[in-house]
Amino acid sequence: MSATDFSQQSEDYQRIEKAIRFIENNFTSQPTLDQISESVHLSKYHFNRLFKRWAGISPIQFQQILTLEYAKKRLADSRSLLDTAFDAGLSGPGRLHDLFVTFEAMTPGEFKKMGAGLEISYGFDYTPFGQCLVAVTERGICHFGFVDKDNIAEAFNYLQQNWPEATLFEEETRIRQIVSRIFRLKQPADSRPFHLHLKGTNFQVNVWRALLTIPVGSIVSYQDIAALIGHPKAFRAVANAIAINPVGYLIPCHRVISKSGKIHQYRWGSARKKAIVGWEAARLA
Repeated sequence: MSATDFSQQSEDYQRIEKAIRFIENNFTSQPTLDQISESVHLSKYHFNRLFKRWAGISPIQFQQILTLEYAKKRLADSRSLLDTAFDAGLSGPGRLHDLFVTFEAMTPGEFKKMGAGLEISYGFDYTPFGQCLVAVTERGICHFGFVDKDNIAEAFNYLQQNWPEATLFEEETRIRQIVSRIFRLKQPADSRPFHLHLKGTNFQVNVWRALLTIPVGSIVSYQDIAALIGHPKAFRAVANAIAINPVGYLIPCHRVISKSGKIHQYRWGSARKKAIVGWEAARLA
């Protein structure tokens, strides 16, 4: 998919997100297609076409994916998959749309340096879920975050604060190539794995590593991840580690939801989390 296609999907997403927010706010009444399309000021025929172009399924089918009943079923199914992986000793990275994600964590000494001596290239680009900010060191992707039009400066400041001693420089073309690879639906057989370069405590790194075992289209609870890393009572600490995941989407923190089945608590907005969960599920349907 070309950068132009992602730009169109990103533009479509703005209306999709607004529609998802409407569904969130009116969930108990299960709004009709007419009501949802009216909330984004489109005819139901135009909105239906736009939604299918973006998600591949109808708005009503998408809404069904976001119900508690669906989420609870996927939690149960995914938990059994995690149990199988755990029993088989598969603690390494999971598969993300036909690509492996690998990573290395900084040493304690490198952590203390706060990026001193590092050169980090960064750039903003378009994704199916709005704009993103991506940053890369010579050893891998160190940051991926979604941004909205009104918080672009804030997103960049956050990146600078996390790497205060590093040298940052914009490299738009390189970042566009990376984003294109991440969201390409069909990957070449010889695709290289994505390599991540992460800064975090041992506990945080173990949580992020565990997230990589969650297959596409699956969802698990914070308690499931806590059990997977051998700290079943530390689900609050797990939730905190997930909340500061430095590389969104590739480390799929969006696939972790509450035990009750509610899809919320996402650093980049609950509507975006629901959009990603539904988008992935639609591609497995």
